[in-house]
Amino acid sequence: MVILLLSLSGLPSWARNTPADVQVIDRQPQQPITEPEQTVPAAPSAPGLNDPQEFEAFVDNFFQEELSKTHVPGGVISVVKDGKLFFAKGYGYANLEKKIPVEADKTLFRVASLSKLFTATAAMQLYERGQLDIHADVNKYLTDFQIKNPFSEPVTAARMMLHTDGTTKRRIGLAARTAQEMEPLGDYLADHMPPVVWQPGELYSYSSHSIALLGYLVEKISGTPFAQYIDKNIFQPLQMRRSTFLQPPPPPLANDLAVGYQYQSGKFKPVPYLYLNIAPGASMQATATDMAQFMLAHLLQGRYENSRILEEDTVRLMHEQHFTHHPLLPGTGYSFRERLENNIRTIGHLGSLRGYSSSLTLMSDRNIGIFIATNSFSGIHGKLLTQFFDRYFPAPQQQTVKKPLALSAEQLERFTGTYRDLEYPRHTFAKLTAPFAHINIKQGDNGTLLVSTPGLFFVGDAPKIQLAPIEPLLFRRVNDDAFTAFEPDESGWIKYAFNPLWAKIGAYEHVPWYETSWVQLGILGFCTVVFLSAILVYPVAPLFRRLRGKRFQVKRQLRWAWILAGLIGTLNLAFLIGFPLSIWLYGFWRLVYGVPPVAIAFLCIPLLTTVLTLGLFIFTALAWQNNYWSSLRRSHYSLITLAALVFIPFLTYWNLLGFQF
Repeated sequence: MVILLLSLSGLPSWARNTPADVQVIDRQPQQPITEPEQTVPAAPSAPGLNDPQEFEAFVDNFFQEELSKTHVPGGVISVVKDGKLFFAKGYGYANLEKKIPVEADKTLFRVASLSKLFTATAAMQLYERGQLDIHADVNKYLTDFQIKNPFSEPVTAARMMLHTDGTTKRRIGLAARTAQEMEPLGDYLADHMPPVVWQPGELYSYSSHSIALLGYLVEKISGTPFAQYIDKNIFQPLQMRRSTFLQPPPPPLANDLAVGYQYQSGKFKPVPYLYLNIAPGASMQATATDMAQFMLAHLLQGRYENSRILEEDTVRLMHEQHFTHHPLLPGTGYSFRERLENNIRTIGHLGSLRGYSSSLTLMSDRNIGIFIATNSFSGIHGKLLTQFFDRYFPAPQQQTVKKPLALSAEQLERFTGTYRDLEYPRHTFAKLTAPFAHINIKQGDNGTLLVSTPGLFFVGDAPKIQLAPIEPLLFRRVNDDAFTAFEPDESGWIKYAFNPLWAKIGAYEHVPWYETSWVQLGILGFCTVVFLSAILVYPVAPLFRRLRGKRFQVKRQLRWAWILAGLIGTLNLAFLIGFPLSIWLYGFWRLVYGVPPVAIAFLCIPLLTTVLTLGLFIFTALAWQNNYWSSLRRSHYSLITLAALVFIPFLTYWNLLGFQF
């Protein structure tokens, strides 16, 4: 059974906000820090980028073509350069029904995971003041609950900003339908914080809940509700008067929030506002010009006009690389993730939320920042950034490329197999989405490896990446000259593949054969067929015989054996059909609100059949011991028992045995 849940990469959490909390806040900085004007060096040569009109023509042409092609109702871009705003403009509609156009300095967008950059900035402010030791165990600061960590290495604020704290994603229940239904941040995290599954500091695994916990530390240490802390210490000094973490935005801003849309059946449909329980990770709403001021502050080493939000050394600390899986691969700073574009190092973040997408990119050594947002989940920032870099910062014509390393077919064979993205919900039944993030690696031509996405779980044209070996555990991606690295375990088995598909940080784990999709589907198919046969033998067969006026002959002492087999087969098939159907009718994406009662009711079935399976085992033993029935019927009954027994670990593996959500 496979359930496709809508991926909401990077969602957030914050304390409950009721209508009484919603108020207009004076965003004038209370105590601005006056500093002498600084001369900002001009960006290195970039043909055409010095002409705002030429750049506007380029962006106009892009949006005119892409908005209709990709079914995006509206978008916005702001670019800063040399210490000031270079360009900002809106395109399309913020509200299609009312025909309200997007305006760069007026329209608010939900920027989703870009919120993490603000949360990290706030944490580093506390670090500057000596209130937060980013390398100390976070349990030192937690009094209401503790992080359960089975490893010797601690979960720290630094590792949470690097996403190397050892936790993973959680999707179910991270949002509410109304502001009143939102849980206070601490209460929510106490019940929903994902467990630590890897030793902290070893692997990158993106988790919005980690940044939500970081935001909770900001709230707890400062003694100020998270949204108020950000407003006072970041928004006000940066004069970001049209930005907020409040859900929904206060009345002066609420009318200017772009409506999120999804394109279905040839029409744009508004999506409901998600009230996120993990606000520090993804609930921020802002205009493009406000985001430009945040970019300027980070490019100017913590300063914006006469105010300062961070010291220069702290900004450099945030931006520098602190973790990477391999020296030649992009890594991450404190919430700022590296990306290589045409051999240029950039840092920033992406944001995705139902109905919205965004990106923030800083070219620190060139004093350039780019913010892009749309009111559609299918964003266009990736394509726009690619065209931007190809136009203004093209890759060098001649590049030094390492000479390929000749590996034999036997040596390449150890790298082949199925790999799974580390970033999936491991401890809820949302684990069923994991196969959608599988990739296959097999041997290609001329001593290379070929990376592809299994067609069974991929919508559209599956990407195929060719990897050429240049070191025993390092390959060059022929398609884009980026690198992919592998890591073996102590036995030599290749355990991880790093950056096999995209030019950004990411890790995939080598899946053992018994965990591959086809083996799991084979187990599911076997159980389904056998359970169906149990139903056909009893009670369907006796019913047909009775309708035909014939009696069903069965030894009285084991009549209940076949009744039990038919009951277990019927219940298990009812679960396999009813549970995914209930989720589908409810709506996959609505699982962010929690699991519907009808689905919970279906989850009771495996608990019942697991207990009843003990009876099957006893009846099977009696049948063989006393030679009940024919050999064929005894074999069939044994097969039913085997299927019921195999079904138990299958359910356990997919977190379907019990109420794991």
